[in-house]
Amino acid sequence: MARRQRLISTSILRAIFVTKPVRSDGDAQPGLLARILAFFSIFQLTLARYRDEVFRRLRNESWEIDEHEYTESFRSPSKGKRTDLKSVGDLGYSGSTFFTTPNTKLLVKSLPRHFEQSFFRQRLLDPYVEHMQYNKDSLLVRITDLLYCPTTTLGAILGTAPSHHIVMENILYGKSSCGKSEQKQWETYDLKPNDFFFPERDIAGGRLAPESVKDRLIDEFDDKIRVTIDQKEELVAQLARDSKLLQENNAVDYSLFLVRYPAELNSGKDKVPTPLGRGSTWRTGVVSRDGRWVYRAVVLDFFWSKDALQAHAFTGLVKLYNALKIGKDHGPMSITANSDEYRQRFLAMVEDMVEVPDSSGRPSGEIRSPQSGPQDV
Repeated sequence: MARRQRLISTSILRAIFVTKPVRSDGDAQPGLLARILAFFSIFQLTLARYRDEVFRRLRNESWEIDEHEYTESFRSPSKGKRTDLKSVGDLGYSGSTFFTTPNTKLLVKSLPRHFEQSFFRQRLLDPYVEHMQYNKDSLLVRITDLLYCPTTTLGAILGTAPSHHIVMENILYGKSSCGKSEQKQWETYDLKPNDFFFPERDIAGGRLAPESVKDRLIDEFDDKIRVTIDQKEELVAQLARDSKLLQENNAVDYSLFLVRYPAELNSGKDKVPTPLGRGSTWRTGVVSRDGRWVYRAVVLDFFWSKDALQAHAFTGLVKLYNALKIGKDHGPMSITANSDEYRQRFLAMVEDMVEVPDSSGRPSGEIRSPQSGPQDV
């Protein structure tokens, strides 16, 4: 496994550092011999940068990422040492593999499922680019590169190596600069509306899947994000704009990736560094009203289309469950919901999660009993 990860890392780094000729439509044009040799690649695929100029403009103009700093993020800070990306294993329910750059400023995620790759390239990419150009504070995760394999390979066919990777900002940047005990105080939540139907969780008492699988389905945030009214309005308004783009392109199953760490880590000289590029409020960090936490947030995993064949298959599966009376009647899954319904539930989740003071100065979720003091509801 270590060898496989190292070879995949080498493929990614070659794509970043080696300029490859590409057509205006973004597809590389390898010769016949190169295609034949590439076909027999198992782990170390030949990757190219998809529509390099488009992503370069986003990096430089929209997000104000210095190109030299960006490229150097992929190099080892120790001269003479081999440059390798840091494998962070399989973090996703989809089976994606993840790497960070040596300085942890960037995250590389594989897209192993064909329908995710094609949806992003063929349908979502152009609207995404336009949205990011005109909404520079967008909370959609900043995708700085798309790497792909322009030829057919055995590795991609057999699934031994991913043929597509996205490079994106690492919203957890700064965690590795803290001490080990301080790193344990960082918390992450991958949040989706939890009132959808999940067969692995909801059928037969959740016995369809082991706990290790169910733990990846959905995170629970059992607290509130306590910020000011203005900060909540800014968050909700930006997420409304971002989710509108996703709705218009029929994307579902995206999530709010929430990070929080103790505000005391920002005290003194050694403040937690902020993510790469142009700052925005919810990227650099919002301090909670009580001064206890710093919050960061972005929207992740917007590659699942309601139009995908898999979504139609799962829609049929839900109908079968209902026809066979397996449990109570089941509503849509997060991956089969209409994009407008998913957006409404997503925004409602955020509204419910964020707590602000009401006009009396009490938290918005607090009521006062005529016979007692304040109560939290």
